[in-house]
Amino acid sequence: MSIQRRQFVAAVGSAAVAGIAGCTAFRSREDGGITGETLRLTTTTSTYDTGLLDELNAPFEDRYGVTVEAIGQGTGAALETARSGDSDVVMVHARSLEDEFLESGYGINRRDLMFNDFVVAGDADDPAGISGSADVETAFAEIADAESTFVSRGDNSGTHAKELEIWDAAGVGDGEFGEWYLDGGGGMGEILTQTNQGGGYTLADRGTYLSMRSDIGLEIHVEGPIEDGPDLLANPYGIVAVNPAVHDTVNYDLAMAYIGYLTGLESRERIEEYAVEGEQLFFPEAVSEEPNFQQYVPEGWDGAGDD
Repeated sequence: MSIQRRQFVAAVGSAAVAGIAGCTAFRSREDGGITGETLRLTTTTSTYDTGLLDELNAPFEDRYGVTVEAIGQGTGAALETARSGDSDVVMVHARSLEDEFLESGYGINRRDLMFNDFVVAGDADDPAGISGSADVETAFAEIADAESTFVSRGDNSGTHAKELEIWDAAGVGDGEFGEWYLDGGGGMGEILTQTNQGGGYTLADRGTYLSMRSDIGLEIHVEGPIEDGPDLLANPYGIVAVNPAVHDTVNYDLAMAYIGYLTGLESRERIEEYAVEGEQLFFPEAVSEEPNFQQYVPEGWDGAGDD
């Protein structure tokens, strides 16, 4: 490790540890930070498209004189980039895919970060008659029965994974998708635009929908749990450092400093206050009086070994 990197570890080591509890105090770069390094972040298109990343990254970059190179991808692609060693830290929203990443040894030190929820958005005339439904599985089944256009992400993103989970719960299999089911193959903003232009329905995260609402004619027909909708539409985000034992080229020190910053009080306030047209887009959950320690390991892991 270079002298410069050692100075940086000394400056932020306590901050990264404090980030576990969500209480990070930062020192300015004049007090012993580093300059000139780049953190490679792969993240979901929803955090990218909403503008939240700019709000969070600018203070971190300014404080340490570093650059955060953010690449907006679907969750599956973001994790694949990290598996290849081309990312230092990953911010995603599909726990099952995160668990695979952790279990295979590519990711360590996962943290809960924030949440919003998914909504079913579509044409104002609601051709399948699903508006106000309290049951998203029934709403999806009715879309399929009516053969109303549905635009899918189709990209192994967190949103796509959730969509497939809902279709499965609705009892609609791959063989039942007809011409009404469209593979949009794009980011969330692009899919909302396609749905707006071509008509039909789509599954969207609330944050991206709200950030684009004034530019599209789509309405929310099925709400998520933020507005008392079904829990199946919950959308939690996590952040994971890439394991330096697998890829020794990753900037692990800077990744952990970033995780400490994002899970600290300052970022909590920024996430809470970030809004579009008065609507809060994301809700922080990193700082808690009763932390969920299960967040650090794959779901279902109990730590018990064989005697």
